[in-house]
Amino acid sequence: MRMKHIAAVIVVTAVLLFTQTYTSARGAEYKIPQTVDMTPVAEEPAELYALSAVLMDGESGRVLYEKDGERPLANASTTKVLTCIVALENSSGDDYVQVSQNAASQPEVKLGLQKGEQYYLEDLLYSLMLKSHNDTAVAIAEHCGGSVEGFARMLNRKAKQIGCKNTYFITPNGLDAEDENGKHHTTAKDLALIMRYAIKNETFLHIAQTRDYTFSEITGKRTFSVYNANAFLDMRDGVLAGKTGYTSQAGYCYVCAYRCDGRTFIVALMACGWPNNKTYKWKDTRKLLDYARNTYYPSEIVSKDMQPDDIIVENGNPSVLHLKIENNNGFTALLSQDDKVNVSIHMQTLSAPVLSGETVGEVRAYINDEKIYSLPITAANTIKEKNYVFYLKQLLKRLIFIDKS
Repeated sequence: MRMKHIAAVIVVTAVLLFTQTYTSARGAEYKIPQTVDMTPVAEEPAELYALSAVLMDGESGRVLYEKDGERPLANASTTKVLTCIVALENSSGDDYVQVSQNAASQPEVKLGLQKGEQYYLEDLLYSLMLKSHNDTAVAIAEHCGGSVEGFARMLNRKAKQIGCKNTYFITPNGLDAEDENGKHHTTAKDLALIMRYAIKNETFLHIAQTRDYTFSEITGKRTFSVYNANAFLDMRDGVLAGKTGYTSQAGYCYVCAYRCDGRTFIVALMACGWPNNKTYKWKDTRKLLDYARNTYYPSEIVSKDMQPDDIIVENGNPSVLHLKIENNNGFTALLSQDDKVNVSIHMQTLSAPVLSGETVGEVRAYINDEKIYSLPITAANTIKEKNYVFYLKQLLKRLIFIDKS
């Protein structure tokens, strides 16, 4: 009995020797140094003609300015930006597109497709984006989606994948429509997100920047020349892409992407005047881009060299857990002088065992208390649990050492 009591005391003592505690959660704040000399902040646009407008950082997706930017509205032919990118991602440019009676019977503005004709898909995409032809949009939709309804499901699915929160498309050309689920609509914020996504596609950019294009239907019997209706291409250098739109419900709409001094801005305008006010959209776009150019400059938010400290894992063998930030290429965003930045590390409550590669925390970046960026923190090594077997082995090692000594 006495020997058992002594052994129990030794085991308890060993547990006390090898058990360690640690801080399981923490938050570390970093003050981000200013990497550029900011010019004085320009005043926000006081008056815009558009009922709804968004200015977006094309890199981060952060909204820099908005006027009722999440208001659902009809958006006319700006729909064709998403129609184009969905077609590019789901079909080949050398596909044969056969024209149906439904496509041929679409209202103006139209190319004048005739039932039974065939065209290369790529040619029709130029017609779609440069001159906003409604018959072309339906021919593309029926080819890619099997029907207009099938293609509409593809559009709405893609919009959700992009991050759109309040978009519902019924037609591929943006003509006013309504069904049992509601009206054809989007928001200025969603429309900006769609353009931000589209300009990542090089073929889309090439089409959007083309000034004029000539093509024929496959037999060569009829030839067409289309010219880019995005007048803003000639109003300001640096325009990457743009799409206009108008219906009686939507009014004049416009969405464009613009690059200046390494900065990318997206402008989305909805309900920007009705007939006799066709130039309002250009005035609003200039005003927003001038504000953007004079106010927002790139600044490093998360350094690619950022590395979290090691932590101690409770009851771990070994006790030290090395951490690494996954896929850290650094993060830069456009900031104004008034923006407040906070970067923090958030760790989960941990105890052994912990597996190498397991997500154990997150780097979070906030601008003006809005979470704008995050990266997972993972375990760089495996931590086993200090169980009864572990303590017994340690005890035996000590006893052997005592015997030898």
